[in-house]
Amino acid sequence: MKKNDELSNNLKSWFSAIVIPTAVLIAIGIYVFILGNGMNFQGGDNANAPLPGNYLGVIYKGGFIVPILMALLIIVLTFSIERLFTITKAKGKGSVIAFVKKIKAFVSKNDLQSALAECDKQRGSVANVVYSVLMRYKAVENDQTMNKDQKLVSIQKEIEEATSMELPSLEQNLVILATISSVATLMGLLGTVIGMIRAFAALANAGSPDSVALANGISEALINTAFGIGTAAIAIISYNVFTTQIDKLTHSIDEAGFSIVQTYAANH
Repeated sequence: MKKNDELSNNLKSWFSAIVIPTAVLIAIGIYVFILGNGMNFQGGDNANAPLPGNYLGVIYKGGFIVPILMALLIIVLTFSIERLFTITKAKGKGSVIAFVKKIKAFVSKNDLQSALAECDKQRGSVANVVYSVLMRYKAVENDQTMNKDQKLVSIQKEIEEATSMELPSLEQNLVILATISSVATLMGLLGTVIGMIRAFAALANAGSPDSVALANGISEALINTAFGIGTAAIAIISYNVFTTQIDKLTHSIDEAGFSIVQTYAANH
């Protein structure tokens, strides 16, 4: 079981290390070869203004901040999907609330075998913690060298240790989503400022303003603003959804663990 958990954690670490550079390369490729394709611009040259109604060309004119924001968006979507699968798997099969109720009922009847069998059916993080605690429950119940208080402390310690083994895998990569929620906004604002600088520079030309440069500057400002805000919004929503789900799992673990400790104290 520990070997499988260690292998799973190693794969997740490799996954995290690969996603970011891969997202950057994909974003650059999209920006250069798709958005920057000459077919999107007047005269077939991406140095010119975009064709009327061609949004790919308009996005390209957002400047060098665009591929950075695209990379952040790809990273957010990738880790959101990865966390969705991980947390869904952590919930196990069926309702976590119903599982906790069954465990409390079995433990109150001192039917540990049925409780362990229920853990095998449910699986997931809550079931893993409960299974580990029930095994410790059985072990201390037959241990004649420990008094009641020592046994209760041993069970409580097992709850804490098992929980500390499960939670890091659930919270992994959430810090990336939290970071991007701030970074994307700042990058969008940076692109906006750069675009406005170019727009005002075009207006400052002697004689008639450079209409192409002015249009490019405004496009750069607006595109980067939209990309930055959109990416940050997705990151914030994903982070909040996943942290809420993890809090619910943690509460279920605490509820089941407390019930087991209280049942042992009452029956012994």
